[in-house]
Amino acid sequence: MPDRGGGPTGPRIRAGRPSRRVRTLLVTLGVLAVLGMAFTMFAGFWTDWLWYRSVHYSSVFTTTLSTKIGLFFVFGLLMALAVGVNIWLAHRLRPPLSAMSMEQQSLDRYRMAIAPYKKWLLLAVTALVGLIAGASASSQWRTWLMWVNGVPFHEKDPQFHLDISFYAFDLPWYRFLLGFGFAAAILSLIAAALTHYLYGGLRVTSPGARATAAATGHLSVLLGIFVALKAVAYWLDRYGLAVKSSDFKATGNWTGLRYVDANAYLPAKTILFCIAVICALLFFATLWRRTWQLPVIGFGLMVLSAILIGGLYPAIVQKFQVQPNEQAKEAPYVQKNLKATREAYGIDDTKVSEYAGKSTTTDKTKLRNDANDAASIRIIDPNVVSPTFQQLQQMKNYYGFPTNLDVDRYPTKDGKEQDTVLGLRELNLDGIPKNNWINDHFRYTHGYGVVAAKGTEADSNGEPVFTESDLPSRGDLGTYEQRVYYGEKTTTYSIVGGPQKEIDYSDDSGEKTTSYVGRSGVNLDNPLNRAAYALSFNEPQILYSGAIGKGSRILYNRTPKERVEAVAPWLTIDGDAYPAVVKGRIQWIVDAYTTSNGYPYSSRTTLGDTTADSLTATNNSRAVVAQQNQVNYIRNSVKATVDAYTGEIKLYQWDTHDPVLKTWMKAFPGTVKAKSTISADLMDHLRYPQDLFKVQRELLTRYHVTDAQTFLSGSEVWQVPDDPANDSGSAVPPYYLSMKMPDQTAQAFSLTTTFTPNGRDNLSAFMAVDSDPRASDYGKIRVLKLPTSTTVDGPKQVQSQFNSESAIAETISLLSRGHSKVEYGNLLTVPLDGGLLYVEPVYVRGGSLKYPLLRKVLVTYGGKTAFEDTLDAALDDVFGVKGTTTTPPDTGTNPPDTGNPTVKQALADAQKAIGAGKEALQQPDGPDWDAYAKAQKDLEAALKRAQDAQSKTEKPSGKNGS
Repeated sequence: MPDRGGGPTGPRIRAGRPSRRVRTLLVTLGVLAVLGMAFTMFAGFWTDWLWYRSVHYSSVFTTTLSTKIGLFFVFGLLMALAVGVNIWLAHRLRPPLSAMSMEQQSLDRYRMAIAPYKKWLLLAVTALVGLIAGASASSQWRTWLMWVNGVPFHEKDPQFHLDISFYAFDLPWYRFLLGFGFAAAILSLIAAALTHYLYGGLRVTSPGARATAAATGHLSVLLGIFVALKAVAYWLDRYGLAVKSSDFKATGNWTGLRYVDANAYLPAKTILFCIAVICALLFFATLWRRTWQLPVIGFGLMVLSAILIGGLYPAIVQKFQVQPNEQAKEAPYVQKNLKATREAYGIDDTKVSEYAGKSTTTDKTKLRNDANDAASIRIIDPNVVSPTFQQLQQMKNYYGFPTNLDVDRYPTKDGKEQDTVLGLRELNLDGIPKNNWINDHFRYTHGYGVVAAKGTEADSNGEPVFTESDLPSRGDLGTYEQRVYYGEKTTTYSIVGGPQKEIDYSDDSGEKTTSYVGRSGVNLDNPLNRAAYALSFNEPQILYSGAIGKGSRILYNRTPKERVEAVAPWLTIDGDAYPAVVKGRIQWIVDAYTTSNGYPYSSRTTLGDTTADSLTATNNSRAVVAQQNQVNYIRNSVKATVDAYTGEIKLYQWDTHDPVLKTWMKAFPGTVKAKSTISADLMDHLRYPQDLFKVQRELLTRYHVTDAQTFLSGSEVWQVPDDPANDSGSAVPPYYLSMKMPDQTAQAFSLTTTFTPNGRDNLSAFMAVDSDPRASDYGKIRVLKLPTSTTVDGPKQVQSQFNSESAIAETISLLSRGHSKVEYGNLLTVPLDGGLLYVEPVYVRGGSLKYPLLRKVLVTYGGKTAFEDTLDAALDDVFGVKGTTTTPPDTGTNPPDTGNPTVKQALADAQKAIGAGKEALQQPDGPDWDAYAKAQKDLEAALKRAQDAQSKTEKPSGKNGS
């Protein structure tokens, strides 16, 4: 008998069918693939949950996730039901197939093909539209939470007299519901029409009626629902006019009703609403009349009305009523826009004062002394000296400083506060001796210490005068936890606390090691956690490495802004997080904002544009982290801190009246602490935030005026000038400075900026805001408005004047010879006795020194410019008299005559050092900075010997001083 199997003794195998072993393998691979995909999705969810739990903000994760899931299922199910029910209904209402036309015969094969799979096809279609709708709805979790938790503003809009919360919290949700309704109606109409066509309810080429009575009734109801939704849209559009943006040539970006909106569009929307309601009723009436005639006539009337009433009529009103007398017609509406915009951006209490711009004081001694009292002029620019900090205080290559340092206030030894430039010595993985997984993530894990310098002083070499320095850092800040595990440059993960020791810091005795003892991060003792992180970070070694053991914790999301954004995803984060030493801890302070795009009549601004300046142009990490880029309401509602060692995040309520913050606090209870819990030590370091100030100054270029006619004329429009010391063409950044305005009796820590006329370079105004929260005037904006009848030099003109003076240009040329490069620091503006004092430090980088040193100071006042080695010397020169500060010794040809030979020799050595310094600057190949630095040190030593010797000479002798 012939063999029908695979061989004499082999098993029988059917031709074309895989063996059992192959089928088992394929099934196994399929199951593993499904499990792998499932675990990948689970790993992302699990690591997020572990992180939020580790920072004690698990409620943020659960609230956000549950809201997204709820919206997904509710709206996904609603969309699936809407489409599915209409498909099912269209199928139920199909006509009996009797006489078969050619059209129906061609469709018959499609009906027969899908007949066995009708239920599965229905489920597939409804599941698909449900998934898409659910995913779209889940992205509206912020809109839902704001609607369901919204609190009143207790302010009403001037047109409809509704609480502003309706526009900020309610209207966005109603618009989403309306959009969802339109989508459901359109998809249901399309699905029903296709089903009716497939089963003969609709006919295109067949003789006789084009639609059965059942199909006519079904589709007319869906069309009626669509038109009814359009009626609702017309009604909501009426309120939408209060927050509608339009391009108004007189004012640029405009929000709110104008004359044509109030007198043409608003009544047009009301009329169109009524027409749409009637049209919808006509569609519903086809259930009884079974004719399309009246609904089609009604729909055509609605379309024609939309064109004539909604489009043509407003254009006629604009052309023949508004344009001939625009200012008079628009003035009442502009006045509403002025009031709302100033309130929404917190600039309604701005104090605008007239300022002469030129001093009438003839007493030069008084002017010189007043210059010392007007401001603690900061000549150390935090945006220039980072390389200097790096060179002098880096200590090890694996440390680094941020590109832009920060300005804060710290007490001196005598208890007085001084402006201080500081930065953290953070971890720089690019500088470690050898990059590998253990070094990058286990051994080099943190930075070490604060480095701080006086903002108003440099030493004789042009270097910062450090008040906190060395490694470990020591100085005026006292004892504090110096390890920096969380910082602006810490962008990778570290695994700490396990068997692998970390490098703490190095000194003359060698490397010191440590183990992290904080409770931050996620514990990796659990194999499930290790597997999840191995997958999430695409690093298999996390799963099996012996460097991970009992107590190991993984630290990630380590930048301060990233951490605050994660635990408060409803906040907009200021671009500049800054460190402060508070109660023995390094705390990162992060300013955060609540925003809205629904404040009626308030003009919109784009945060990314209005907060851009010359610093953000060169350093993207300084850019604002905006949840909503287009806004027309903003408040600095939250002050946040991040501990540099533990990573602990705290959110403090700052604006206790902000309804947007109250809404989010209601949605996420317990996440924001009360303002009263802010400690006095932390309050000492809080300040007015830069990004809010930049938004406000941009708005004040137009909204500093309160009169509608002036606003419409555009004659008082200002602009923020470009940074004169930067070639990027970007706006000058605001500067922190301790100074006093004319109506103040003492210096206050302030944030300042200047304005120029639109399209010109002379000065229009000077603006400052009190930035010390301990003062009663915190947040008070003061604007000094310069006269328009005369011109006062603006920053660009001052810079040009500085560059054009031959003596100064010659010195600059000398300083920049060879490989040297001149860098200009912040051009500070200080009001002084009716005039304006400009101060700009000038740095030189070059030769063997690869970091900038302060070499000169520019001072301009009243049309006179001085360019000297020190600020005091420059002020003395510009005012023509010496101030009360210490002045350098006589540098004449011969030392002054003195009876003390030691003093005389010391002064001779000082003159010799001065000569050596000048000679070092005039070398043929460019300045010899090493020789210059040595000469300055010799000069300092000689002056100290002279001072000590003079003190001994003047000291009384004898026990009783006789």
